[in-house]
Amino acid sequence: MKGILRMENKQGLISHWSFDEASGKEALDHVTGISDKIEYVLNEARYNDSHDPQRRKGISGNALMFDGYSNWIARPAEKMVILQDALTIEAWVAPRTYERGIESRLSPIVNQHDREKNEGFILGILRYGQWSMQVGLNNEWVEIWADGHELPLNQWSHIVATFDSRNAVMKLYLNGEEVATKSIVANTIITPCNRDLMIAKNNKGFLLGDTPYVLNMYSGMIDELKMYNRALAAEEVRQSYQEYVTPYGGAIPAIPYDDIKLDRCLLANDRHRPQYHLSPPQHWMNEPHAPIYFNGQYHLFYQHDPHGPYLHTIHWGHWVSNDLAHWRDLPWALAPEENGLDPDGVWSGSSAYDENGVPALFYTAGDDSATPNQRVGLARSTFIKDGDNDLVRWEKHPVPVIVQEKGQGYYGDFRDPFVWKDGDTWYLLIGSGTDGQGGSLLAYTSKDMIQWKYKGPFYISDPKKYPFLGSMWELPVFLPLGQDKTGIEKHILLISPLGPEADVEVFYWIGTFNKVAMRFTPDHEEPQLIDLGDFHFTGPSGMVDPKTGRKLIFTIAQGVRTSEINYYSGYAHNAGIPLSIFLREDGRLGIMPIEELELLRRRQLILIEDKPLDEANNLLKDIKGDMLEIRVELEAGTCTQLGIKLRRSPGGEEETLLYYDRKEAALIVDRNKSSLDPLADWDRGVQGGTLELDGENLKLQIYLDRSMVEAYANELKSLTTRVYPSRKDALGIQIWGAGTLTVKSLEVWEMKPAFES
Repeated sequence: MKGILRMENKQGLISHWSFDEASGKEALDHVTGISDKIEYVLNEARYNDSHDPQRRKGISGNALMFDGYSNWIARPAEKMVILQDALTIEAWVAPRTYERGIESRLSPIVNQHDREKNEGFILGILRYGQWSMQVGLNNEWVEIWADGHELPLNQWSHIVATFDSRNAVMKLYLNGEEVATKSIVANTIITPCNRDLMIAKNNKGFLLGDTPYVLNMYSGMIDELKMYNRALAAEEVRQSYQEYVTPYGGAIPAIPYDDIKLDRCLLANDRHRPQYHLSPPQHWMNEPHAPIYFNGQYHLFYQHDPHGPYLHTIHWGHWVSNDLAHWRDLPWALAPEENGLDPDGVWSGSSAYDENGVPALFYTAGDDSATPNQRVGLARSTFIKDGDNDLVRWEKHPVPVIVQEKGQGYYGDFRDPFVWKDGDTWYLLIGSGTDGQGGSLLAYTSKDMIQWKYKGPFYISDPKKYPFLGSMWELPVFLPLGQDKTGIEKHILLISPLGPEADVEVFYWIGTFNKVAMRFTPDHEEPQLIDLGDFHFTGPSGMVDPKTGRKLIFTIAQGVRTSEINYYSGYAHNAGIPLSIFLREDGRLGIMPIEELELLRRRQLILIEDKPLDEANNLLKDIKGDMLEIRVELEAGTCTQLGIKLRRSPGGEEETLLYYDRKEAALIVDRNKSSLDPLADWDRGVQGGTLELDGENLKLQIYLDRSMVEAYANELKSLTTRVYPSRKDALGIQIWGAGTLTVKSLEVWEMKPAFES
């Protein structure tokens, strides 16, 4: 410590992290010579290859990337100089996202503080880019804010904060210019704090419920972080700024999106993370929604928290594809903003074409200061202005286009608008409930997308007959199916129930639509299921594909894992594969995976035709994989139960059995041996449901993608589930039957990832 004090007396600089290391798990402080450990969840990964903390191109050399939830630097308090009468903190920062700032706690650049005890100091960012230096002075907490000078996302900013006790002033500088000053009592010193010095993590961060997540953390890049035991003068600040930008012609360089985006390559070798299913680059997602086709590309959005693999600050993530098989990550489309419209979340919704044929997004705008706190927001693509064919940029309508009024559904539950245009009219359904009458959808119409007229309930369930439909409905989807065999136009209505007795799955009805009255009449009062799994096929969205006329459905495949496992994995959830639905000749709903998935086939591993059980399994013994497409047709013979084992270890210690029970007319998955990992106890058991085959052979189209298992049976039902084998050799396939059977055909393909590397 004495050596450190001599150096700071000479230079005034007490710490300098340049973050120029090309690799490794430490960051060198060039002043003290201390190499500080960089905490990071993938330093020693549980289910993945280990990775060093990420570096990206900085303002000078490299910068250190912070993921927003799992990586930070901590130095023990005893290794820090006590700073009392003067302090300067200087840094280059490029935030990638704003954390919600619960309890008005900052996402720190650096801090050593205890706000409740009025001790120490912190420099950090709040929820919309506001930034502040805060210090404890003589048992008071003093704050200085750069009001009107918010830090932009995905751009470099040079920030400097000074505390000067002798001259009784605190100052903030942005890009070389003073932007805030605050007078303080002369000769008032910073009250020391005995907590560790932390970079990117708040000393007093908010714990998110019963989870491992500590909030109020910084997300983005930090470069050239310096601390002084004196207050730099304004000219010194300007000079420092100019020295950094001179190599760039005197201007701050732009950051390419690829240099700051979340990197999905880090999770490519996670043994449970699906690779050809849609997923966020990292962190948390929920339902994909608002699919739309425009100028040769499919766009799909999704609920996303870019700050970590947990549900908190919700944005709209964004993918784009030319073919519904290969996808690209784009910057998120919508984010919460301090605009009085959606400060507390941009929740689910849908898309439609505006009067110019350009995409528009309708979403649930969250504002916890309003009653009700859920309204309908609108955002339009800027394509007309800038020709942005990737639809990266969106402009929000400044006020909600629909605010729920009392008497319109269950007041306060009002979300997930589904919108379509027919002729010169836009139609909107939104999820809600009805007092004493169960879940419902509310109907609206508009001639301009701005002014909407309430048309009453679209359809209401009977809670006494069907209590599993809950008291509120979410995520409505309403699509035309075409004419039945008698020539009557049919539509399908899909919903997700919510409430105390709700079964959280995707239910549907087929029926007729009265466009004038905006009412739906189902052909069958009892709702039906598309998928026979349990909570792994939820959150529906849909579209009519203008290229083919197909009716496409997208869903979320919940991971159903613990918060701890999500933390150590770096992600939560993924989408199911896109489905095509249609009306069969017999009036039932037909379902099938989209044919474009064949574009992801890497190579065929085996083709078997007309083989008995034992011979087929002998041919299969060397076929292994965890990213496969399997098509199999089984002729039952004497078997009353027949199917296939997946993710099977050589001795059968781990395996997942998918089978059809002919007596029960049921498609079933048995996961009791799916994993030996004790952490997987929450996802064992048997699930399934009714499937009437009417004497047909069992025909399964199976998509196996690491932990994902999706089976489509005879174009009638699906069964989606998750399995998390612990053994790395649990990669085998085996046909199973209690008796004799014939494998009429079996094809297995190895699959490629859906995202460009």
